[in-house]
Amino acid sequence: MAAVQTRRRGRRQLAAEINVVPYIDVMLVLLVIFMVTAPLLTQGVNVELPKAAAQPIPSSEEPVTLYVDANGRYFLDIGTHRKQPLSDDEVTDRIAAVLRNKPDTMILLKADQTVPYARVAVGMTLLQAAGASKIGFVTDAPTPTKAGRRKHG
Repeated sequence: MAAVQTRRRGRRQLAAEINVVPYIDVMLVLLVIFMVTAPLLTQGVNVELPKAAAQPIPSSEEPVTLYVDANGRYFLDIGTHRKQPLSDDEVTDRIAAVLRNKPDTMILLKADQTVPYARVAVGMTLLQAAGASKIGFVTDAPTPTKAGRRKHG
């Protein structure tokens, strides 16, 4: 019996370890896929926002955004035709439909800084006609300049 026990002691035991190398390879491939596709998923209208120092408004729900491009055309980020300009009536109808389902929906207005103010005012009027009670303007934060800093001393 002693000989049998020494043979068992001499054998290599199986290691209970997980080989993680294939999992790392899969994760790296997924990371590359997400890095490539993420910029393609962001849709919107190219709008150069005016600069203003304002604090963001906290909101628990996803807001609806009305875009006014440099040519004064309106776009909404709801529905299937996000890249097509909308008429004034279409803007009012679509915003009214959203507000019927969720009356407290925040409506954001992103207007290009070069668009005439009259088009922004008309957009505000359309939102109010649709029944929007929560309307916010979106701006970019101003970039700090050396001239704007005060010298101490």
